[in-house]
Amino acid sequence: MLNQFSRTQLLIGEEGINRLSHARVAVFGIGGVGGYTVEALARSGVGTFDLVDDDKVCLTNLNRQIIATRSTVGQYKVDVAKQRILDINPDAVVNIYKTFYGPQTAGEFDFSSFDYVVDAIDTVSGKIELVMQANQAGVPIISCMGAGNKMDASAFQVADIYKTSVCPLARVMRHELKKRRVKKLKVVYSKELPITPIEDMAISCRTHCICPAGTVRKCTQRRQVPGSNAFVPAAAGLILAGEVVKDLSNYGGNL
Repeated sequence: MLNQFSRTQLLIGEEGINRLSHARVAVFGIGGVGGYTVEALARSGVGTFDLVDDDKVCLTNLNRQIIATRSTVGQYKVDVAKQRILDINPDAVVNIYKTFYGPQTAGEFDFSSFDYVVDAIDTVSGKIELVMQANQAGVPIISCMGAGNKMDASAFQVADIYKTSVCPLARVMRHELKKRRVKKLKVVYSKELPITPIEDMAISCRTHCICPAGTVRKCTQRRQVPGSNAFVPAAAGLILAGEVVKDLSNYGGNL
């Protein structure tokens, strides 16, 4: 029967669509990267989502985050993302957590209940904890490396973490995971050299903070506020989603 996922079914077949509809995917970080991942997974027919992010939509998010519009500024990102998913697929189940993920909050999540984990957060400690928890539970995970301070959306590649190069975040992750004897990790990373952001105090979040009321982790607390655009984080997020869809649907017999 013709339905909203029929065009996708032409590529992955009815069994693939059924696999996606019964899959539960956890996305940690619903920002410039994770928002596009969630969007693509919802439009691909994933049945159950767990969305984790404690942040609210800020005016400065409008340049790159699909969930950010003038009408959503000030709302929790997971609330906005949930509404988008249900507008796309009313049959989806969406669990939301207004939580900053890290070693201190890892115990709040049962990783064995997930079929796939997407790491779209930007703290090294959180990313490492996600990998360790997913590995312990035997759940597939894909992790996004640095997407800020870049202009070339075509420079992204999918690889094992130990085969990455150029990306500073990937270098740190390789070092930390090797110490923990993690043997592999599928990642999306860019081979573009990072750009040094222009230091313009007239448009700096450090001196002109406009974070929504109630924001716990403000940009003023960061060592550096990265430059960003509409296309690089989006490309990374869509690549992440593509890998999840291919793996979960058994596209090409990978599972």
